[in-house]
Amino acid sequence: MANGDGAQQVILVQVNPGEAFTIQREDGQYQCIPGPAQVPMMSPNGSVPPIYVPPGYVQQIIEENGVRHVLVLPQAEYHPGGHSPLHHPPPPPPHAHLPPAFIPHPHPIMPAPPHLYSSMAGGTGDINLQNISLEIGEIHTPVSADTLLPHVRASFVHKDERANKTHERLQKKLKERQGGHAAGGGLAPPKDSPPQSPQKSRPSPPAGGDLHNGLGLKGVEEQCQASAAAVYKCLQGSPSEPASFTTLSCEPDTPVPPRKASGTKNTLVLQWKAPCDNGSKIQNYILQWDEGKGTRVFEQCYYGPQKQYRVTKLSPASKYSFRLAAKNSLGISEFSEPVDLLTSCSVPAPPVSPGLVQAGVTWLCVQWNRPVGSPKEDDINYVLEMEEESSGYGFQPSYDGDEMSCTVRNLHRSTKYRFRVAAYNTEGKSNPSAVSEFSTAPDAPSAPCRISIKGKPHPGSFRMSWDPPKDSGGSDVVEYLVELSEGLSGSSWEQVYKGSALECVCDGLKPGLSYQARVYCFSEGGKSTPSEILLVQIPAVPPGPCLPPRVVGKPKAREVQLHWAPPQVDGGSAVCGYSVEVLCPHTEDSRDVSQGCELSCTISSLLPGRTYSFRLRAANKAGYGPFSERTELTTAPGPPDPCRAPNIVCKSPSCAVVSWETPLCNGAPVTEFRLEWGAAEGTMQVCYSGAIANYELKGLVPASNYYCRVQAVNVAGAGPFSDAVLCRTLCSVPAAVSTEAPGASPPSPPLYSPSTCLGLRWEAPCDHGAEITSYLIDIGERQPILTGPVTKYIIQNLQPDTSYRIRIQALNSLGAGPFSYTFKLKTKPLPPVPPRLECSTFSHTLRLKWGEGPVRAPPDSLQYHLQMEDKSGRFISLYKGPCHTHKVQRLNESTSYSFRIQAFNEAGEGPFSCVYTFTTPRSPPPQLKAPRVERLDDSCEISWETLPSMKGDPVIYCLQSMQGNSDFRQLYKGSATLFQLSSLSSSAEYRFRVCAIRQCQDSPEITGPYSSTVTLLPPRHEPPGASSGVGPRGTDMEPLRRSLTDEQFSFLIIALLAVTSILIAVAIQYLVIE
Repeated sequence: MANGDGAQQVILVQVNPGEAFTIQREDGQYQCIPGPAQVPMMSPNGSVPPIYVPPGYVQQIIEENGVRHVLVLPQAEYHPGGHSPLHHPPPPPPHAHLPPAFIPHPHPIMPAPPHLYSSMAGGTGDINLQNISLEIGEIHTPVSADTLLPHVRASFVHKDERANKTHERLQKKLKERQGGHAAGGGLAPPKDSPPQSPQKSRPSPPAGGDLHNGLGLKGVEEQCQASAAAVYKCLQGSPSEPASFTTLSCEPDTPVPPRKASGTKNTLVLQWKAPCDNGSKIQNYILQWDEGKGTRVFEQCYYGPQKQYRVTKLSPASKYSFRLAAKNSLGISEFSEPVDLLTSCSVPAPPVSPGLVQAGVTWLCVQWNRPVGSPKEDDINYVLEMEEESSGYGFQPSYDGDEMSCTVRNLHRSTKYRFRVAAYNTEGKSNPSAVSEFSTAPDAPSAPCRISIKGKPHPGSFRMSWDPPKDSGGSDVVEYLVELSEGLSGSSWEQVYKGSALECVCDGLKPGLSYQARVYCFSEGGKSTPSEILLVQIPAVPPGPCLPPRVVGKPKAREVQLHWAPPQVDGGSAVCGYSVEVLCPHTEDSRDVSQGCELSCTISSLLPGRTYSFRLRAANKAGYGPFSERTELTTAPGPPDPCRAPNIVCKSPSCAVVSWETPLCNGAPVTEFRLEWGAAEGTMQVCYSGAIANYELKGLVPASNYYCRVQAVNVAGAGPFSDAVLCRTLCSVPAAVSTEAPGASPPSPPLYSPSTCLGLRWEAPCDHGAEITSYLIDIGERQPILTGPVTKYIIQNLQPDTSYRIRIQALNSLGAGPFSYTFKLKTKPLPPVPPRLECSTFSHTLRLKWGEGPVRAPPDSLQYHLQMEDKSGRFISLYKGPCHTHKVQRLNESTSYSFRIQAFNEAGEGPFSCVYTFTTPRSPPPQLKAPRVERLDDSCEISWETLPSMKGDPVIYCLQSMQGNSDFRQLYKGSATLFQLSSLSSSAEYRFRVCAIRQCQDSPEITGPYSSTVTLLPPRHEPPGASSGVGPRGTDMEPLRRSLTDEQFSFLIIALLAVTSILIAVAIQYLVIE
């Protein structure tokens, strides 16, 4: 492949495996390059000289994908037609190389890729001189063509699939061009073929070895130099002196066959490209044709310089052969290979109606024939249209192509479809053919559904039914097949029914086994899939009788253990349980005492010393079988039965007599009775043990509940206790009222204990069965007090700060109970009197004061309760505690408030004092911010903030100033907030402050606090000529020194606190880490 402009181009010389290529470098040395390799060569003048081939070889020019391949191959492999054999120079030396006109390209020598050995194809376009590839097979030693043929063919072994197809296409085109020539080449052309171009005789090269290089230079007239060198076994000698020569111009190269640009039924437009002119400009082109006779006898139809020609008055659908030659001043080139071109045909005739090849469930294979009378050369395509039955859409296209058969898919089963076909070519489309009607095949039906058992299965058979399949597949179901499998594995299936009915009876089955059933159905479309499996359980029969049960060990008093064997006949199902029945002694009643799947059981709840009979039966899924024979046994003696409930008789509130009867002994006489007695059922204890059936209990609590029960004992053991019996003793006088022990604190604090009263509270004692009607309170020397049935009482009219001895007695309908223990109570002293209330007034605060604060508070120190009257007239609590002062804040100015106070201590709360009324004064105006001072030449202007009126009172302002160290003097007093001071001293320092004054209507003026001072410094005098960088007014502006405002001072304090906190935190962290 060559890349470059018109002056230079690079030619890739491909060296095949097993061959060598010799070149002369710029330093004059020769280099032998063995294959496989690609040698880039550069042509300085852009011309491509002809190649001189050795005897037995031919030159073949092939163009593929715009790349020109110049092949030097043996004659046995390729035999191009239409080319004259080249004139060969004398036999070349053992190595062939390019002429000196080609300079080795400085690119590295790369191994040749495999596709360059075999990618060859013929083309009909112009040959691009910028894309050329030279493939030269070099020969080291003289060999014959037959010897070299296998080697040349071996170079084409490494082909991929694409290269093989290209090679086959090239072989086919070469054979067509030969037109029947013999394999050896050089035979005379047929009689009616166009004459061959005369052979061009070329002068023999000069004597010597300069041109014995296997290549020839042709076409371009130019000055060239060539040199030769001897090479032996890759050893290169010194090159000879270069010889100069000049090539001659000649006739043009063989042009590429013309191509069809356009055409109709009667015309053809042909175009071609100019071939290489070989140094002389092409003057005319000669176009010949065979007039459509097919005899290969050509006549001239055009002669001129144009590169296209329109041939008219042709026959439709006819084949014409053309060939082309170029002419310059030196002669006429060889004719190109003949090319066959066809004119367009007329509209094809309607085809015959399509036929059916094969029908499927969802597809139809349809074929048709070529229209009658259509020439074979005409390219005809077909359109197959289909109409579905009852679709309403009409005919729709299903296929468009040049094939004459089509398989239409995605159809509906068992449905009729109508088909027709139409043919078309470049001239138009024919009428559709006659309509053919075909139907798709039916599909296999779906499985039968709703498989179920009809009725109840019997021990040996069952009846099953089913419904037809939901999808019949397009044809009627003709037969059903029922299969049955024993067990749940489904490994083997047996046919039990075949017919057209929708139910069948399956008999001959084994009781108690499980079966699986499934159903198939058959139609014209084939056999369906099996239905869902139906699981059928055949019922079993009850099992046979068992052997009589036998006793294990000795019978106990209240239980016995039995054992038995399974029945010999299980009834077709495994035994799932047993039932044991017992017959009670001296009766005909029987009951089931055990049910389960075990082969033994322990029967309890029997009576000691009794005779029982037992029998059993087995059960499976079908039910219980018959009973076995009876087995009789006698239980061992046991403890006595429980006694009946004992009888209790109360003789007095503290004495009772208990008696009971002797129970059944169960085979052994009773030897002992045990009596349990207690206040509750869970706390009863044995109080008597002996053979006598009664007992007397003493020391009981009157009107109390007691429980008792009795138990009998024999040699077999102790029997169960009797039922517990509740007994209540007789009623009596109440118990003593409970009090604390002497010397202890009172039992509970009094409810209310003023100085003349005592409040008592006690717990009600036990009434011993009779309700307490009253209590008697004894207070010593005074008359006893009788109260009702209450548990608290207030004794009044007592002396303050006096002690009393008190005891209490309860009474009921049966008499008086004992007194309680004596305890002491003391009355409280009298409550304190309220103190005098005094007040100190401020603007929004009242400071209240009362009493005299003691130096040392006594144990019963006083406390005070201060209240204030609200807007609704109610007194609300302000303070409660021992202090003697209280401050009331956030009050309104010039407003009256009412207060009262109360003193209290342990003796109680004293009375409230009389109501005191205090009035808050008017508040002074707030402090103003520092005034703002601005110097104006020899005067200054002072301004300050404005305050609103206070409760309707107007506010005026007072401005004071101080010059130097003198006292403040008043400059202005009025309602304005701006004052201008003139005649200032240029060397004095001034200080200013301002305050607000409230003018009250019915009282004197109230002056507020003065603001912070502002200092006005004298102006600074700069020396003459000094420039100020502040601005044009830099010399006039005087700095003002002001004191810090409240906000600035607060911010400064906060900043100092923050810095201090950070330093403390850092120090703590450092100390902790260290």
